[in-house]
Amino acid sequence: MKLVDVAPGWAANTINVTVFRKNSLVTHRDTQFIAFYNGSGHVVVGKRKLGTAYWQLEQTPFTGNTKDAHNVISIITDGAGYLHMAWDHHNNPLNYVRSLEPGGLQFGPKIPMTRVGEGRVSYPEFYRMPDSDLLFFYRDGGSGNGNLVINKYDVVKSEWRNLHNNLISGEGKRNPYWQACIDGSGTIHISWVWRESPDVASNHDLMYAQSTDGGTTWQRSNGNKYTLPITQATAEVAAAIPQKSELINQTSMFAAPGGQPFIATYWRDSMSKVPQYRLVYKNGQRWQTQNLAFRNTPFSLSGGGSKSIPIARPQIIAWKNGRRSAAAMIFRDEERGSKVSVALNKNIKKTKWQVFDLSQKGVGSWEPSFDTELWREQGLLHLFVQNAVQVDGEGLAKTAPQMVQVLEWNPKLHVKKTSRK
Repeated sequence: MKLVDVAPGWAANTINVTVFRKNSLVTHRDTQFIAFYNGSGHVVVGKRKLGTAYWQLEQTPFTGNTKDAHNVISIITDGAGYLHMAWDHHNNPLNYVRSLEPGGLQFGPKIPMTRVGEGRVSYPEFYRMPDSDLLFFYRDGGSGNGNLVINKYDVVKSEWRNLHNNLISGEGKRNPYWQACIDGSGTIHISWVWRESPDVASNHDLMYAQSTDGGTTWQRSNGNKYTLPITQATAEVAAAIPQKSELINQTSMFAAPGGQPFIATYWRDSMSKVPQYRLVYKNGQRWQTQNLAFRNTPFSLSGGGSKSIPIARPQIIAWKNGRRSAAAMIFRDEERGSKVSVALNKNIKKTKWQVFDLSQKGVGSWEPSFDTELWREQGLLHLFVQNAVQVDGEGLAKTAPQMVQVLEWNPKLHVKKTSRK
């Protein structure tokens, strides 16, 4: 495990360290890119050669409303090496740019993607397909009343087109909070909770859909085709969870080799006051849930805005460990001193999770985001890490800029070492 310093960044809330940054870090060939807000609210982008500690950094002319922790920066590189970036969104018009040259840190002016449904954008997320094209997910509308939009970028034509203006519809009554991933064969996996109002306590149920044709058509896990848009009445239920269960929104999912989906989240059982991390996964014909059950401290979620929560929303990764499937859930918990922590399972068929810390110091209200392309291509986990503080309900902490770091860890090597003991 190694920590690499980058530069000081904004830390008065969690705008740089929320779990739904897709991506905070991204690798193209041997170059890793990073983006974050600095102390003045400017977007900073940087790059380094993998294996080195020197970052070339550029402060862009672009700024964001850093007082709102929703307004994150998301980056991706396409197959030609151009850097794409979207930033500063919480129900406001699209902010999107593309680098002037492959591997470059200089951008052209803000441009539209499709000019359709780009007036009330939230939660921008980029994904790279195996054929090097890109997907762009975002919410059109507000909390409790919004729809999921997907655009697709053709790297050969250098142009975006709209795939879906309304893939998952809240029908004017609710909205989906999603997480997504793309497996090695190009299948797109998406899961989501429904929220009935801006109150986080109204989150309920965990749903699932997948696409095997690049996002054009969608189906259930058994292959049955959805009629679009997907609604509450038609969505496949991966886990039935009632409202007021401390169910959090926008966590993470990962599809292991072979396409098996894993979803990481947390909620509270009706007979307990303690929210626990959960792994929801498809095993054969059935959805199953593992309760990691290592937490002891109760808390409750309610109200709107960015919440101050004693635990982080988790990230999940999975890989083949011989004939078995291994998984690692990355999180932060006040019970453990708010450090960068991991729950590791060498064989997902068993419920034996080993919990340990990757950092020696606490990281405040940090939530994990990682370099998805580096993990997919090389099996190396690089986490964006920064000590930041979130005051409940979009408040600002009196916290000076803190060092942005990249934590480098190889979970596969860790499993091999511990297996020999």
